[in-house]
Amino acid sequence: MRKISAIALSLGLMLASGVSQSAPLPDFDSFTIQRTDNGAAVSPQQAADALQGYDVVFVGELHDHIANHLAEMALLKALQEHAPGIALSMEQFERDVQPAVDDYLAGRIGEETLTRKGRAWDNYAEAYRPLVEYAKEHALPIIAANAPASLVRCVGREGVGFLSTLPAAKRGWAAADIHAEDGPYKQKFLLFLSGDAAHGAAADGQNAQAAADNSFAAQVTRDDTMAESIARYLQANPGHRVVHVTGVFHVEDRLGTIERLKMRAPQLKIALVLPVETADVAKPAANRGADFVLLLRPEPRPYVTDDERKTAEALEMGSIRAAASTGCKS
Repeated sequence: MRKISAIALSLGLMLASGVSQSAPLPDFDSFTIQRTDNGAAVSPQQAADALQGYDVVFVGELHDHIANHLAEMALLKALQEHAPGIALSMEQFERDVQPAVDDYLAGRIGEETLTRKGRAWDNYAEAYRPLVEYAKEHALPIIAANAPASLVRCVGREGVGFLSTLPAAKRGWAAADIHAEDGPYKQKFLLFLSGDAAHGAAADGQNAQAAADNSFAAQVTRDDTMAESIARYLQANPGHRVVHVTGVFHVEDRLGTIERLKMRAPQLKIALVLPVETADVAKPAANRGADFVLLLRPEPRPYVTDDERKTAEALEMGSIRAAASTGCKS
């Protein structure tokens, strides 16, 4: 995962940046929140007011985009101020580290221990520390919503059946029901897989269709686990609301985690906020099922030449092969 610059990701600047900007976006850490029903730019407070009646607010993110994280922080603060009783659910923490997250929120361990025991992402300090610190200071629960990467990796190698080989305690780290059937989400995922050499590399030596099916099973192990984590929390805490932070692919077009949450709790009222990279904020953005979009300046081009790209892909493929050689144990 790429590191993003630490500039401007202090809590104070996050809150100061949480105002809608006029076109064009003046710098890379600026954002505009836009309604998708009428295209109007709104402040975080206005967005939070419109979202008060929702049980779950999904906020999709580009993991390494500084302005996306600034917008997340501004929205969380505004939502919590409008209606206390919010829990922060995060893709970035996995179920088995929930005790470490709870210990940190309760002041029983320090941040270094949290990042080690909680297997925090590489860009935790720049991107997620403000969210966690805000939750800690305002006594907001944090849901470590995701399935452990070790389990997901093994599902990707061996299929969903791998989960049935686990002892009960470890089996509980992933959703009880995994929905890997055909449908729009699988079609979308397989299309992505066919165009991504690095993700496809894990299929060496396997039947292509079986490898693709297993890759999708790994993907939905994450989606189903995050959805189940949210549903369980709301069932145990009637009247509470959840803000869930996750990568865009998991929620755009209201597929992935959102459709799996609806399978479990169809009565929930769900809102979606998605980032859109654009050089022209005056141009209407495709909403991809979102109620609000976060207009962001496009990230820099990852590669300028084909040689750059091919070198990077070869390195990533080597890393994936090395990870795949690690055995899966129950």
